[in-house]
Amino acid sequence: MTGTIRLTMAQATARFLAAQMTEIEGERLPLFAGVWAIFGHGNVAGMGEALYGVREQLPTYRAHNEQGMAHAAIAFAKASFRRRMMACTTSIGPGATNMVTAAALAHVNRLPVLFLPGDVFANRRPDPVLQQVEDFSDGTVSANDCFKPVSRYFDRITRPEQIMPALRRAMQVLTDPAECGPVTLALCQDTQAEAYDYPISFFAETVHSQRRVRPDADELARAVAAMQSAKQPVVIAGGGVLYSGATEALARFAQSHNVPLMETQAGKSALPHSHPLNMGSVGVTGTSAANRLAEQADVVLAVGTRLADFTTGSWALFKNPEAEFVALNVAAVDAGKHGALPLLSDARVGLEALHEGLGAWRAPESWRHEAEAGKREWLGEADAVTAATNAPLPSDAQVIGATQRAMGEAIVVCAAGGLPGELHKLWKAESVGRYHLEYGYSTMGYEIAGGLGVKLARPGDEVVVMVGDGSYMMANSELSTAVMMGLRLTVVVLDNRGFGCINRLQMATGGENFNNLFEDVRKEAMPEIDFVAHAAAMGAHAQKAAGIAELEAALADARARGGVNVVVIDTDPLVTTEAGGHWWDVAVPEVSERAGVRAKRAEYEERVKGQRIG
Repeated sequence: MTGTIRLTMAQATARFLAAQMTEIEGERLPLFAGVWAIFGHGNVAGMGEALYGVREQLPTYRAHNEQGMAHAAIAFAKASFRRRMMACTTSIGPGATNMVTAAALAHVNRLPVLFLPGDVFANRRPDPVLQQVEDFSDGTVSANDCFKPVSRYFDRITRPEQIMPALRRAMQVLTDPAECGPVTLALCQDTQAEAYDYPISFFAETVHSQRRVRPDADELARAVAAMQSAKQPVVIAGGGVLYSGATEALARFAQSHNVPLMETQAGKSALPHSHPLNMGSVGVTGTSAANRLAEQADVVLAVGTRLADFTTGSWALFKNPEAEFVALNVAAVDAGKHGALPLLSDARVGLEALHEGLGAWRAPESWRHEAEAGKREWLGEADAVTAATNAPLPSDAQVIGATQRAMGEAIVVCAAGGLPGELHKLWKAESVGRYHLEYGYSTMGYEIAGGLGVKLARPGDEVVVMVGDGSYMMANSELSTAVMMGLRLTVVVLDNRGFGCINRLQMATGGENFNNLFEDVRKEAMPEIDFVAHAAAMGAHAQKAAGIAELEAALADARARGGVNVVVIDTDPLVTTEAGGHWWDVAVPEVSERAGVRAKRAEYEERVKGQRIG
């Protein structure tokens, strides 16, 4: 393909993105499902005109908040198991910096999203322009430099021809299994409108396939030997299992070799909840079945997980002093953590190679029997806390139970507060991808926008967002976006009148109830927020449920009605599921005038002695 075509830099960007493709189960699809855009003076003339020109091939979606639209884009990528993605464009200034939190979320969770914020004038003639951040000692600085530490790749485009190597590098990062994460291309607003004679070949359709890194022979041999020495092995399944499409290989591995499995927040739904070897969640928010085995394990096979503190119980969970870790991961930084034996590989390929290398080896039957007995005990505990009661203020667990009974095999979406811990333990995900939690960055305000993105990725599935009142108050405007787009989405708002999760943590570390619940802020002026009226004002069908029975009925009505539905229920801010769980390292003050804090500090000092070092 020879010759050139004269386009603006913005037009070249839009055409290039529209030409990127992927193949999923034999079907060729656009890699970019669309571009979220909130226009301003820094992008409306350049990117706005360019996106209009490709609107049939590359849809543009309008949101109400830049952080919200970026969350929706990231949720879309996560729900698509990183096989498809979206881009986000904003103006210079607050529109751009509003996306920095979302960029950090994507960076922590290793999720692909392309940020295209407007930037200052490259020619600097009109400086300082509206919304420009001036550094008095560095003329090259702009507000978009905030993206540098939270982007896998960052570039500032000051000449139109620079967009070609920048976009090619962006695609390498966005589609690489190890480097995957956010890319920021800051587009100087004058450069967006400048023309250049681009090679026509730059816009040729390109199909991106999933790269599968194969294990090194020596690393594989060491991993096989470690597993063969195990008497009490466990597998921890992380998000990499889902992104690799390794769920069948994982099930075959666990079943063939008699190895109990436990799931991280990102890895939950890797095996059906009902699978006899699935012990459920692990770590701080883990089940008693999983954590009991983790404490005894002599070999831990960590697949596709970065082994964060919630998974490892701040590295105090694994109590066997002889425990050895094998880290099967596509990213070298994760494969080498805490002295693990690294097995650098794609999750599916690595599990298949381990399975073959182990041959007929199986963990002892007594280990499996212990696991199955622990799971039966846990299921009884879980059923008890999720059962319907007539309590005037139900617990989060009871609301979760009611939501699952009413919504069936829905995809649950959540992010922050106390709900992720309860959902990690209690939500019964029977098929892949039915559990969508953003807990790597634990971003309050992700939930509703995230539900929007999940629904765009999985239009045929029921999607239910569970969100606390605190997180709802932080970011709710994309509820109106879902209404505007005609989507089917159900939102359950649990109102405990404040930041109940952090209030409980405050109490657990010896603190007084302070500045979290409304009643502890200004008792004489405790606000009565009408979430029903608020949601209805944004176009949703909204109603209040007086208890668990009304909640189930309201959710059943929502399923039948369609559209965007919001159901609000008051909940108890103090009750949490006591069964399961593990200590989490939250440092308690070493000096305090209060006896309660001093007592908690003494407990803390004992706990940290159990942490693994190195």
